[in-house]
Amino acid sequence: MKLVVAFLLAVGLYGGAAEAKPISRIIAELGLEPEDFQLMGAASRQLIVDGKPVVGRESGWENATTDSQGTVRVDAVQGDCAVLHHVIRPKGAANARVIGTRMCKGADGAWMLTP
Repeated sequence: MKLVVAFLLAVGLYGGAAEAKPISRIIAELGLEPEDFQLMGAASRQLIVDGKPVVGRESGWENATTDSQGTVRVDAVQGDCAVLHHVIRPKGAANARVIGTRMCKGADGAWMLTP
């Protein structure tokens, strides 16, 4: 659950929203389930191979239970942070949704989703 909240905060702060939105609205607008967020996180972590993100590297995820799917790509590396580009296709959505997030390397060496 902490991963879901961190992801939503990152999307809300980094996603370029014109106004602040409550987490419940962000979840509703994305049309994803908590399990989908976990799969997105796992796909994002796959991009940090040997502790080094590589611009252009891409990973995909698919949830057979919810029929949602998506891809994530490293768009840029800025110091100890990777700027990620997500294309999300929630079940039943007419259009894909595009959001941006960031993962940064902490002092302990672990990569975490950050605003």
